[in-house]
Amino acid sequence: MLAEPAERTSISERIADRIDQMPAGERRAAQTLIANYPLIGLRTVAEFAQQAGVSSPTILRFVARLGFQNYPDFQAALQAELAAQIQSPLSRTASAEAVAPSEAGRIANAAIENIRETFQHISEKQFTAVSAALADPRGKIYLAGGRFSDSIARYLAAHLALIRPGVVHLTGQESGWHDKLADMGRRDAMVIFDIRRYQAGLADFSEKAARRGATIILLTDQWVSPIARFARHVIPVRTASPSAWDSSAALFVLAEALIDSVTRARADEGAKRMRDIESFR
Repeated sequence: MLAEPAERTSISERIADRIDQMPAGERRAAQTLIANYPLIGLRTVAEFAQQAGVSSPTILRFVARLGFQNYPDFQAALQAELAAQIQSPLSRTASAEAVAPSEAGRIANAAIENIRETFQHISEKQFTAVSAALADPRGKIYLAGGRFSDSIARYLAAHLALIRPGVVHLTGQESGWHDKLADMGRRDAMVIFDIRRYQAGLADFSEKAARRGATIILLTDQWVSPIARFARHVIPVRTASPSAWDSSAALFVLAEALIDSVTRARADEGAKRMRDIESFR
């Protein structure tokens, strides 16, 4: 029996809640799971332990810390998340139709709940690290997103460009981005927005950017994009909705929270830059 309903709290959210309190071995297990999400957790305890470089009892303690009674319960939750990952809007239409029609407030309430749940589970340490990377002017910031999430990447890029130099929003087909890889280095960061159904082109580009030394920052959903295996920072948000379409409300508010944090971190420099920009208009 699960300690918490799996549909309310994803495993990635549980990890974000608890990772700062985990001993070193359990933290390695958590990092291994996120980097190979969710497939490593579907292997045996011994195989998971070997890949994480820890003992089998450490894996069992890690699973217990996440709120599961035993390893099979943990794997059952992962299997349910894996099934949810591959759902298409068409397959979710049937579920949406099963809900009795009501006012638009039903969607609004779901969006509000997603925002609340997201920020309840975000690690403050992780958020601070991401904000610091975005505020650091020594490197460039590259941003990109998927079919529906790229509009939020563009929104974040437009604001960051007012606050700091060196902001690049990658637009168009992924195949046209590869010349940017030649400019990437260890001081640069690549912010990727990727929610289900995940885009193979984004994963391919992220892997190449990581090989160039760029810090990969992944903003994803609670089921976690495969890009996590290349990312230094992963922040999952809630996207579940009673409609056929996932909600981007929490992802948008996360972008706004990052904009606010970077603006405050670069208060003087940002104000000067905005004055300079205004003087050219």
